[in-house]
Amino acid sequence: MNVGRAKEIVESADMINVTYDGTPVIIQHVDETTKLARIYSITDPENERDVPVLNLIEE
Repeated sequence: MNVGRAKEIVESADMINVTYDGTPVIIQHVDETTKLARIYSITDPENERDVPVLNLIEE
């Protein structure tokens, strides 16, 4: 995924299915400078982490 699309998903009111390493995730924030996204797993919302936007997959 690219940074622009990730930002669109963050700002969207719709629930858009995104996965990271095969796990459904929610994108909280996208940093355009570092190209990292702050995500958390739908099943484990306490476990937030920063991952490369390029590794996110829109289903």
